[in-house]
Amino acid sequence: MKTILKKYFGYDDFRPLQEEIINNVIAKNDSFVLMPTGGGKSLCYQLPAIKLSGITLVVSPLIALMKDQVDSLRANGVEAEFINSSLLSNQIIDICNRARENKIKILYIAPERFALLPFQNFLKQLNISLIAIDEAHCISEWGHDFRPDYRNLNELKRLFPQVPLIALTATATNKVRQDILNQLNLNQAKTFISSFDRENLNVSVIEKKKAFPKLVNLVDKYKNESVIIYCFSRKETEEIAENLKLNGYNAGAYHAGLETNKRKLVQELFIKDQINIIVATIAFGMGIDKPDVRLVAHYTYPKTLEGYYQEIGRAGRDGLPSECVMFYTYADTRKHEFFINQIENDKERQQAQEKLNEVLNYAELTTCRKKYLLKYFGENLKKDNCHSCDICLTEVEMFDATEIVKKILSAIIRTGNRFGKNYIIDVLLGKKVQRVKRNNHDKLSVFGIVKDFTANELGQIINHLNNLDYSMKSDGTYPTLSITHKGANFLQSDNRLELPKQKIDIVDKKQTQKDSINYNTKLFEILRKIRKILAEENNVPPYVIFSDKSLQEMAYYFPNNKANFKQISGVGELKFKKFGDIFIETISGFSAENNIEPKEINNKPIKKIKTKEVKIYKSQYYIQTKELLKKKISIDAIAKRQDKKPNTIIKHIEKLIDAGENLDLEYLKLPRDRYEKIKKGFNKFGNEFLKPVFEYFNGEFDYDELQLVRVLMQS
Repeated sequence: MKTILKKYFGYDDFRPLQEEIINNVIAKNDSFVLMPTGGGKSLCYQLPAIKLSGITLVVSPLIALMKDQVDSLRANGVEAEFINSSLLSNQIIDICNRARENKIKILYIAPERFALLPFQNFLKQLNISLIAIDEAHCISEWGHDFRPDYRNLNELKRLFPQVPLIALTATATNKVRQDILNQLNLNQAKTFISSFDRENLNVSVIEKKKAFPKLVNLVDKYKNESVIIYCFSRKETEEIAENLKLNGYNAGAYHAGLETNKRKLVQELFIKDQINIIVATIAFGMGIDKPDVRLVAHYTYPKTLEGYYQEIGRAGRDGLPSECVMFYTYADTRKHEFFINQIENDKERQQAQEKLNEVLNYAELTTCRKKYLLKYFGENLKKDNCHSCDICLTEVEMFDATEIVKKILSAIIRTGNRFGKNYIIDVLLGKKVQRVKRNNHDKLSVFGIVKDFTANELGQIINHLNNLDYSMKSDGTYPTLSITHKGANFLQSDNRLELPKQKIDIVDKKQTQKDSINYNTKLFEILRKIRKILAEENNVPPYVIFSDKSLQEMAYYFPNNKANFKQISGVGELKFKKFGDIFIETISGFSAENNIEPKEINNKPIKKIKTKEVKIYKSQYYIQTKELLKKKISIDAIAKRQDKKPNTIIKHIEKLIDAGENLDLEYLKLPRDRYEKIKKGFNKFGNEFLKPVFEYFNGEFDYDELQLVRVLMQS
């Protein structure tokens, strides 16, 4: 098996569990494989397909994913094809004929096609050795990506009782796993569950305040490297992509609302490294097998942990260090809840809210994020420090929190153990908001008692208290805080409590990780250019020629002959024959010119990359509007001077705030009663859309007023 692995895929060793799974498949047993994205699931059926005598049938949900897999297999010398709606009828007939003649090793099909009786009859004519169900969680209504067409696959065991079946997924809770096994009738299947700990992925959560400069700074760390930025709405993807272009970045927007050909073009350009940043809704990525994505950023936090884990799984699939950053503000909760409230089925709506609450818990953690994620998927992280999340990587500075903790616990008790975190913070900071006054909590002794902590700092401390069991947060749509027995005892004691100081968002340098190698960056860039030219000549994505990991090894070891070059990871027989000479010649020439001797290739650990500090580049938006705001000019007057509509100026202000500008906008506020009333409307319906708030007030406020209040709430 290792000979086949090296010959076709260029690897010397299997990843964890791959060999056991492959042996089970070769023995013609059914298998269920739960392995994180980037863990090497595809190889678990691709390698047996080469070994087995007949054809392997692979059910896959997306056209792009099929094409990606087939391109890679062909580049490795494996006869592979796909049948889907992107092909003409004469092309499908030709593929069917070749499949009957046993001239194809792996055939990819969509689940919809399997439902057609004529196609089932065609499959019965083939010598099928193995059936693989990729993205198997799609068959479960409990999964985060349920697809009704997958339910047709429950006929597979009846139609092909003697053919071994392998079901594979990257994200499945215990409930979903059992449902997959039941739906596919895999009663005797052997289950393989790989660790969900992707050690090469660094995960972090940063505050979504002055978000765009932080995003620019992040992207700047990965110049010319592949980046995916996930946004909440189609409009947001286009705005972020345009703003990145304004700052000189090569970005494209991708969402389901784009015309099909344009969407396909953006995806092709990204796969072929002609644009390196995709700004997308979650419609993007499931069909992408691009191994060299170095950064995945969520500009708005996702609605489920399953979706989040699958999306960050698109980073670092080649095993190299990659970064996953979530921008978090509790205010974005309203965006998600607006859509959750549209769900008519009570049970489904409750499930959606519970899944959203899990994401909120994750974002507000003060303990290891990897440990929380793995526990959600039924795995315990045995290490005390994961060394790959912002919590574990941040050097903790402690402070004496005794006094502030007692103030917080007192506020929870005095307000009746029945209000949420933000309400408690409003009371402590002395904010005379309508709700606090209505409850007469502005008369409490704890009202306005905190002067030396910000709302964010208080929020962090409350998170610590929840984690340490001094207070607890209830479940449900609107979680409330209550004091625990431990908290009550502390309040009455003279004990001292130290807590970590608030974490500062660090986005100005790359994280170094243990798998990094100190390769020659000049040679690496030369090899990337050659790879791109060869990719264009062969009409395949660059990573199909060689992965970044292969090029980095070449730029570290400087292999100058055939024997050494063959030892580079990812160099299989066919790739060596097709591309070996040109890469060896380039490496040898570079080595001679720079007087560099080749290094012996072995398995010894290699020292880490040294990374340099990156300067933050802040973009400037709407300079004229900004200058007029400084002079305290009204919005109507600013609009008149620039020959614009007032709502356009309000949009300028929104962009200025997002770009990190510090603006004094207090003078723009509406009369207090009108402002607070509109604010209450946004708190009720969320701030993603103006129409629900407009209709709620029966037109009492015009759209410009609503838009202005929404902007001022962010400042």
